[in-house]
Amino acid sequence: MLMPKRVKYRKHHRGRMTGKARAGTEVFYGEYGLQALEPAWITSQQIEAARIAIT
Repeated sequence: MLMPKRVKYRKHHRGRMTGKARAGTEVFYGEYGLQALEPAWITSQQIEAARIAIT
């Protein structure tokens, strides 16, 4: 999956999810995009599974 091979610290501060996205709301590359219907953290495996299902 998409993950760096080596990082200085294993875990990082994740912050909080509040409100709707203000930036990155348009598709610039390709024809399709994923849109979240509710706030939640998604993993790289979920993104990859969606990418494979779309193509």
